[in-house]
Amino acid sequence: MAQITLFPGTDIQHLCFDSRKADAGSVFFAIPGTQVDGHSFLSQVYAQGCKHWVVEKVPTELPADVTCVQVPDSNQALAEAAAEFYGHPSKKLKLVGITGTNGKTTTVTLLFELFKRLGHRCGLISTVVNKIEDKIIPSTHTTPDALSLNALLADMVAAGCSHAFMEVSSHAVVQKRIHAVQFSGAIFSNITRDHLDFHETFDEYIKAKKGFFDALPSSAFALTNVDDKRGMVMLQNTAAKKYGFGLLNAADFKAKIISNGVGGLQLEIDHQQVHAQLIGTFNAYNLLGIYAAALLLGEESHEVLVQISALKTAPGRFEQLAGSNNKMGIVDYAHTPDALENVLKTIQTIRDKSQRIITVVGCGGNRDTGKRPIMAELAAKYSDSVVLTSDNPRKEDPELILDQMEAGVPAELKSKVHRVSDRKKGIFYAVRELAAAGDIILVAGKGHENYQEIQGVKHDFDDKLVLGEAFS
Repeated sequence: MAQITLFPGTDIQHLCFDSRKADAGSVFFAIPGTQVDGHSFLSQVYAQGCKHWVVEKVPTELPADVTCVQVPDSNQALAEAAAEFYGHPSKKLKLVGITGTNGKTTTVTLLFELFKRLGHRCGLISTVVNKIEDKIIPSTHTTPDALSLNALLADMVAAGCSHAFMEVSSHAVVQKRIHAVQFSGAIFSNITRDHLDFHETFDEYIKAKKGFFDALPSSAFALTNVDDKRGMVMLQNTAAKKYGFGLLNAADFKAKIISNGVGGLQLEIDHQQVHAQLIGTFNAYNLLGIYAAALLLGEESHEVLVQISALKTAPGRFEQLAGSNNKMGIVDYAHTPDALENVLKTIQTIRDKSQRIITVVGCGGNRDTGKRPIMAELAAKYSDSVVLTSDNPRKEDPELILDQMEAGVPAELKSKVHRVSDRKKGIFYAVRELAAAGDIILVAGKGHENYQEIQGVKHDFDDKLVLGEAFS
C-alpha cells in the first residue's frame, strides 16, 4: 500500500484508468480518450467497490460515500500520482529519452547494449521490447502509459539498474505519459512527416516533439541533430544544457564517414577511427548520437568507441538475410517517406552495378493517408521493381490503400510497379518471380513486428520468416 497527495491519509493499493481493474483498494482516473471517455464508467467502478475517483467532470449524481477529486487534466494527474505512488523511480536512474521520426528504436537499443558492455546495469523501453537487464517484458506501445512506465522504472531500480534508455513518442508527450518523469538527458534524431492522423498538422507534430525538450530540467542535457533543419528548434526553450551532433554542420560532436559498404561503416569521430557493423548514413547519425550521449553521461571516449565497434543493429532495422542464387534480403521498419528513402539510398550505395533492387512496401490502414502516394513514388524512383502490398490494413480496404499509393507513381515509372495485396504472396512474388540471381529484395514497413492487423484482428506474420520461406 502507498499514499498519494490527492487522497492524504488513505492507503491505496493501486491506481488505474481501466474501469475493469477498479476495485475497493484502487483510485480510478477518468481519462477522456479518443475512442472512449473514462467518465462513462463511473457507475461501473462504483459497483466494483471503487470509491476514490479523479475526474475532469464531476457527475451530477455523486454517491455520498465516494471521494471525488476534480482536476483540470486527468492524464497529468495520473502521471503525477503514478510517479508518487512508485517512489519517483526516474530520479533514481540516469534516464535518457530519444525522440524523432526515425532512429528512435535503433538509438535506444544501441545505447542499452553499449552501456551493458561498459559495465552498467541497464533498462530498455522501446517499440520492439522492454528489458530489465536480460529480462524481457513485452512492449505494446512505443512509450508506455504513465502507470506502466513508472512501474517499469521502479522495477529497474529494484533490479539495481543505474541507467535506462527509452523511446519518447509524440503521442506520449501530448498525452502526458512522461509528465513527472525526470530525465537525465534527451536526444533528438530527426523529424519528417508521420502521425498526421493524430497531430493533424506537421507544425503540431513538431510542437509535440519540442514539448519533450521544453520540459527538461536544468540538470539534464539536450542533444540534437544539427543537420536536421529543425534540430536547433528543439533547443530553443529548454533549460537543459544544449549540445549538437552532426556530419555536415558545426557541432559539439562531429563525425566523418570514411567508407560505407556491405561490411559496415568506417567513421572518424573526434579524430579517432572506428569500424561499425551497421550500414548507411542514417546509422552514422545513430552511432554519433549514442557516442555523444555516452560522453555526456560521463563515459570515456576511447572505451566507448571500442564498444561501438561490436554493436549490431536493432531487430527489424536493416536486417539482412541470405537467399539462394546470391539473392540478398533486407527487412526494415521504414514506414515513413524519409525512412524509406534513406534505406533505398543506402542500398543504392552498397550494391554492385549488376544488382537490381526489388522493393516490397505498403502503408498502414487508418493512419496518415497523405504519405501513401509519396511512399510509392519513392519506392518506384529508387527501385528496379516494386511490389505494392498490404502493411497493417487494420479496418481499411487493402485495395483502396494500394489505389492511393499507386496514384503517386509517375507515368514513366508505372511499368516498375506490381500490386499484390496479400503480403505473403507479395513477398513470394518479389523473390521468386521478379528477383534474379544476386538481386536485393527490400521488405519495408513492418520490421520487427510479428503480426499483421486485418479488420481489427491480429494474425501471426513476420517479414523475416516469410522472406526466409520465400528464399528456401
